Amino acid sequence: MSQNSRLIFGFHSTLAKLRHDPGAVREIYVDAARHDARLRDLVRHAEFAKARVLPVDSARLEAMAPGAKHQGVIATVDATQRHVTLDDVLDTLDEPPFLLVLDGIQDPHNLGACLRVADAVGAHAVIAPKDRAVGLNQTAVKVASGAAETVPYVTVTNLARTLRELKERQIWVVGTDSEAPEDLYAAQWPTACAWVLGAEGDGLRRLTRESCDQLVSIPMLGSVASLNVSVATGVCLYEARRRRAAPSNGDSQGVVNNQ
Repeated sequence: MSQNSRLIFGFHSTLAKLRHDPGAVREIYVDAARHDARLRDLVRHAEFAKARVLPVDSARLEAMAPGAKHQGVIATVDATQRHVTLDDVLDTLDEPPFLLVLDGIQDPHNLGACLRVADAVGAHAVIAPKDRAVGLNQTAVKVASGAAETVPYVTVTNLARTLRELKERQIWVVGTDSEAPEDLYAAQWPTACAWVLGAEGDGLRRLTRESCDQLVSIPMLGSVASLNVSVATGVCLYEARRRRAAPSNGDSQGVVNNQ
């Protein structure tokens, strides 16, 4: 595999790439022993996208991706993707922005799960710092189950500055903090919002926390003190999505002045 290629594994990731960026797919290696309907559907998509399908034995697949749960499907895709900027995303929206900001996530499984949640709720982008974060590696892409190919992943050099830029665009920045006195379900926020969740264990960094317009906490009624970041992402984003679908909720859908 060349330096300009990367691997993606499994049906979800490969199909999502074929649907949303078919020109980036170079070859698809499939288990020659599989002849089921799911594989036939994948082959049809590949043929439509003019991507080459190569049946190989299972040993070849294992050698390409040792230990990966590839389901008998491995694709090589173009790794020289155009860098997506925040302006690329925001300037093309025809509805109030709905963003997820991840502050220093280190575990690729958590990153992949957060991307999957972002896709499920219809978030417009996921924003993360370039440094002190895991990055979109093969494990994260696999866990995302195709969401890495559908949700714009924007990396930024200075997260605090990016949050200020969001405010300048009248996007309300809501951070999560276990010590915040305001309850997620009692809090109000405008429709145009960016949800900020912190790293495993450490939460939001000080400067990130100070850059938020509002801090909310997720009610914890049991014995554990906190949730995994991907679970917390699901809780917050689905509550935000529920409110976006209910424009009669008054202040929660209004515009809040963050100047």
